[in-house]
Amino acid sequence: MPRLVPTLVAFVSVAALLFSPCGEAVAKGGGGRGGGKAGTVNVRPYTKKDGTYVAPHHRSAPDGLKGNNWSTKGNTNPYTGKPGSKDP
Repeated sequence: MPRLVPTLVAFVSVAALLFSPCGEAVAKGGGGRGGGKAGTVNVRPYTKKDGTYVAPHHRSAPDGLKGNNWSTKGNTNPYTGKPGSKDP
């Protein structure tokens, strides 16, 4: 019986990481043209060197393709509903 508790704790921990709805650990993946919340990175708040505060926000996950950014024409930001306006 004592071996069951650590095994159960480990299982629950792994399940929580795998099924977490957001976070950097599961940020990449999915999210083709048109957006969707897959392929999202949650950006934590921070302060720039010049003292400017940047509030927490979401951005599309980096994948090296300009056409996959929410700001690119044909895509939509899934959080704001704002369509992309930049040329690919």
